[in-house]
Parts: sequence; C-alpha cells; structure tokens
Amino acid sequence: MISGEVGVQTGCVSTEGDDLYYEVRGEGEPLLMISGGGGDAGFFSFVAAILSDEYKVITYDRRGNSRSTRNDPQNFEISQQSRDAVAVIKAAGEESAFVFGNSGGAVIALDMAKTQPQAVRAAIVHEPPVNRIHPDSKTWQRFFAGIYWIGQTFGTNLAMLGFALPTGIPRSAYTSVPQDTAKRMGKNHDFFVKQEMVPFSSYKPDLSAIKRNGVRLFMAAGKMTLDKRKFYGETAPILAKLLGCEMVVFPGNHLSYMDRPQEWAEVLRGILHRASN
Repeated sequence: MISGEVGVQTGCVSTEGDDLYYEVRGEGEPLLMISGGGGDAGFFSFVAAILSDEYKVITYDRRGNSRSTRNDPQNFEISQQSRDAVAVIKAAGEESAFVFGNSGGAVIALDMAKTQPQAVRAAIVHEPPVNRIHPDSKTWQRFFAGIYWIGQTFGTNLAMLGFALPTGIPRSAYTSVPQDTAKRMGKNHDFFVKQEMVPFSSYKPDLSAIKRNGVRLFMAAGKMTLDKRKFYGETAPILAKLLGCEMVVFPGNHLSYMDRPQEWAEVLRGILHRASN
C-alpha cells in the first residue's frame, strides 16, 4: 500500500489477471462500500470521509472501471465481482468487513451473502435493480434489453440517455459527483452498457442459499425512490419480506450519498451500530 492524499491510503491488489485500485480511510471496524454502474471508488468519497472517524472505510474501482484493469477477452461475472470484493478486503488487511452495496454494488453484496459469507459481517443492500423479483419483471427485462440494443447499434451516449430518463434520479445527485470521479466515469459507460447492465439487472438472488448462510442483511432504499415508486427501490422491501430481514429507509434518492452525504452517512452509521450488536 502507498500513501495517497491526506487521510487516504491507496493501494492496488492483483487478482484473477487484473489489478484493482482501492482506497482506505480511517481506523476501526472495516466497512467495504461497493459502487454500481460506473464502478468508481469516488462515488463514496464524501460518506467515507464522514464515517472514517469511527470506521475503516474501504472503497475501490471495480474490475474494468476507472483505475482498475480489465484484460480481454473477459466476460462480466457477478461471482467474480464477489471474489474481487474479498480480495480488496484482504488487501486492506482484513478477513471480513461490513459490506454496503448500492445499485449494481447491492447485487454484488447479495451475491457475497451467497458465495462469500465468511467475508461479510453484515450487508446493507441499497436499491438492487434485480428486476426478476419485481412484479413487473418482464417490462423491465425488455427495457434493459432495449438499452443494450441501442448501445450496440447506436452507441453508448444514446444508450445512457435512454437509461437515465426513466430512472428519475434528480440532477442534484449527478452535479454532486466529484469532478475527478465524473471524468473517470465517462470512460466507464461503454463497459456498463455492454457488459455490466444486463447481468446486474437480470440477477436472481438465491434466497435459500442466502438464508442458509445466515449473513445478517439490511435491505435499504431512499425515501424519494420509494415515494416515486422506482422499480430499483421497490425491490428492497420485496427482498426484505422474502428474506425476513430489516428494511431501512435512507434520505433522498438512488445516489443521495453524494447530494445529502451528512444525513445519509448518519443513517448508515446507525445501521452499522445495530449490526455490531
């Protein structure tokens, strides 16, 4: 590990043919934060800085995104993403961690509860876009297939526009993205549309295996997301009921860890306190 900016340690771990960039802030019980589409550690920099007074917060660029590598030929596999998360936890000097995942990262957190339970102290699963458990599953499967087709036929920019419109995420969230993160993310869109989007959205959690493994889970969604009945938020209470776990409401929208980081972080802190007991 090498030193980065003040208060941040940076490192790189080699695993399964690629190098994964990661950042560590603070000391205390370890918390791994996994981003969704875009895959950049910078998504969580505001919240990580806030929580670093109490936790060892680990963030990373997922395989194929930003400062991590993706060696071709390689197909996107969620099980590999779960193994990557464990590799990052170990590189940061830990055997296990609390795991928070947002969006596609929430899908990875669910998969870790199935395939890597030994590494998960508890998982907070925030707005996982798992359309196969949604009552309107076929509509959303067609939607994501259509966005994939647009990306392959007309290019990523048009596909991302079509993807963003129905998600209904406020502009305030996008404009709060740190400038350096935004620059890196722009280069990740092609990988998201053509490799990550369909596997994330079509993932079906193995409820029996997750229950059998006994990982403590918290399903979560933003209040605005729930109020506007966005499908990626509606999956959280459905999963909470199916898995018999707690449902938690965060302030704001799908990305409010960026536009409302202080109050958002305090909700997460409260969940982590409960998970420690």
